Amino acid sequence: MRTAADLAAYDPEFDEDQTPLAAAAQRSVFVRQGIQRQPAPRPEATRVFVVANQKGGVGKTTSTVNIAAALCELGQRVLVVDLDPQGNASTALNIEHRQGTLGTYEVLVDGMALVDVIQSCPDNEGLDVVPATIDLAGAEIELVSVVAREGRLKKAIQAHPLVGSAESIGDERYDYVLIDCPPSLGLLTLNALVAGAEMMIPIQAEYYALEGLGQLLATVDMVRAHLNPDLAVSTIVLTMYDARTRLAAGVAQEVREHFGDQVLKTAIPRSVRVSEAPSYGQTVMTYDPASPGALSYLEAAREIATRGRLS
Repeated sequence: MRTAADLAAYDPEFDEDQTPLAAAAQRSVFVRQGIQRQPAPRPEATRVFVVANQKGGVGKTTSTVNIAAALCELGQRVLVVDLDPQGNASTALNIEHRQGTLGTYEVLVDGMALVDVIQSCPDNEGLDVVPATIDLAGAEIELVSVVAREGRLKKAIQAHPLVGSAESIGDERYDYVLIDCPPSLGLLTLNALVAGAEMMIPIQAEYYALEGLGQLLATVDMVRAHLNPDLAVSTIVLTMYDARTRLAAGVAQEVREHFGDQVLKTAIPRSVRVSEAPSYGQTVMTYDPASPGALSYLEAAREIATRGRLS
């Protein structure tokens, strides 16, 4: 887990001699006093992340929206693409997604441009969202007969005028595109895997979460071999981590031994505030920015922004 030295490395306001608990307490005080966070370095070009895990309930959507909001607080411009027919990411970001709302369904099935369906998040400056509606549930059937159906999302993202390098677009570019996938390995997730250059896998710190990981990585290898050779599993984040249990510590150790530096040093703790936030149409970053969950997601986002891509 993170140490005081790790925290100090990301924020020079923190004293290296503090214990991790003291560092967390000081950060909480800073947040409550409204002290501005130091911005993170912007990438030279847009980084497109696929956030996927076919197992449900591992914190996939929660991690997508909170890391997106945290990146915005660190001075980044972010686009969230909601690819889950349940529309939970849209709900958490307070985005309209009733049936008939333009969103990812129209992009995938009708070929509509992303710029025509994007909504701005009202609570986070610099955060835009492509919403998902229940119409998306039928997209996989409708795309069966479509030519190059697995590449439609990639084509739409690449065509967006704010996706690209700093040299070609400038400061108005998106720094990150985060694609929130449904809990399955169907055609929607395949579209995301083809569209992304990096993959973020949230893993719940419990044994069952490890069982399906092999199948997911096998799918990634297949996509890399046949459709998207640039795809890399760059980020693995441990979610719902309970430091009081040996099980969580054991799962964390096993994941770190197997994946090494791909695993974020910051683990996301179990938090009631994180679970409560979506019911108010917010991320935990705005619902309770001084909570342990918000502080952890902020550190996770800073780590992603600071270290760059890992293959």
